[in-house]
Amino acid sequence: MTGHTRRALDLNEARYFLERTPATLNAWLRDLPDGFQSANEGGESWNPRDVIEHLTLMEHTNWMPRIRWVLDHGTNAPFPPIARIDESHRKPGATITQLLDDFATCRQSNVADLLALQLTNADLDRTAIHPSFGIVTLRQLLATWVTHDFDHLTQITRVIARQYSDEVGPWRAYLRVISGNPG
Repeated sequence: MTGHTRRALDLNEARYFLERTPATLNAWLRDLPDGFQSANEGGESWNPRDVIEHLTLMEHTNWMPRIRWVLDHGTNAPFPPIARIDESHRKPGATITQLLDDFATCRQSNVADLLALQLTNADLDRTAIHPSFGIVTLRQLLATWVTHDFDHLTQITRVIARQYSDEVGPWRAYLRVISGNPG
């Protein structure tokens, strides 16, 4: 196997993935049985509902606010801190359908706002100060937004797949999603 081919961020490609995350989650989770909705990887790990709430929180507090921060403030001041979890954004009585719909609405609005900015390559190279990482570019922030989605799609896949860890028997050794083997 050859090495990885890495791509530079392309705004149209980023849009492609950002627009599809809600539909992907919807297809996987809309009628997800209750036992899977609350399944996690043990301890304080997140279940699919937690992930959807987190993704929605990030739509409100992270991606577009920080994109605007880069454009408006640059390196004059660091990004304001954000919380990965905010109990005030939790919706314990909401159905998975309501959570998915809320996320889809937020994402659709944010992608429209992103496109309305008509960012150029020069804009993508603009910088800001992250409180932990130091100087970051808008391009890195956008690539992180896309990759953050992939990270949580992988997390949900892993949580659901691991519900069958005992049932797969000896095939577990071949199933990276369950075994953790890099493959």
